[in-house]
This record gives sequence, structure tokens and C-alpha cells, in this order.
Amino acid sequence: MYGKYSMAWFGIVVLGLRNATVHQTVYAKYVSEWAGHQISTLTFAGLSGLYAWALSGFWKLTSPGEAIGVGLMWMVLTIVFEFALGRYVVGDSWSKLPGDYNVLEGRVWGLFILWVGLAPYIFFRIKA
Repeated sequence: MYGKYSMAWFGIVVLGLRNATVHQTVYAKYVSEWAGHQISTLTFAGLSGLYAWALSGFWKLTSPGEAIGVGLMWMVLTIVFEFALGRYVVGDSWSKLPGDYNVLEGRVWGLFILWVGLAPYIFFRIKA
């Protein structure tokens, strides 16, 4: 099951790229960078939640431990992708990259990472 869910994680990447495109082309010019970050993170959380919900209907996880394992795997993949993209594609410095995780400054990306990690377990419990 981990193989299927690791491949399915790429669907989250696609959703994230589309969400970022909508952010940049539709509403970024109308809101502050801070508000855009929060709106984009919230919409991405909703989209990825719907995606995880749909996957849990197709590929049933067999235990709470398996659901937690999938969530942890998705968290790690997402963090590695985010840092690699930020550093090697966008060109951000290593010191700048953790900034989106600072909830005390209104940066809610870390809450999204937590959601990605918890969603498989939450949906497993709801559907069990």
C-alpha cells in the first residue's frame, strides 16, 4: 500500500502547482503577500483533503498504523519537495526556507504539513 500512496503523493504536487498558479494569476494582485499565503494554504489544504478522502475510498488502508505511516511519508515527501523546489528552482537561501513554518508570524504552511500527515489517519478513522 505504501507504494501506491507514495505514487499518489505526486497528485498532491499537481494540486499544489495548480493552486499556486491560481494564487498568482487570480488573486495575488488583490491581497497582501501574507494574506495570499494564508488563502493559498487554506485552499490547498481543502484540495489535498478532498484528494486524500477520495484515495481512501479507492485504496483502503488496513490499520491505524498504516494510515499513520502513509501520513508521515507524505509529510516527509512534502517537506523535502518544498525545500528542494525553494532552494534549487526558486533560488531561496537555506535560511529563508523555514520562514513559511513560523506560525507566530502568521505563516501557516506548517499547519498544512501537519494536515497532510494527519489526513490519512483521520479519513481511515472516519471510514472504519
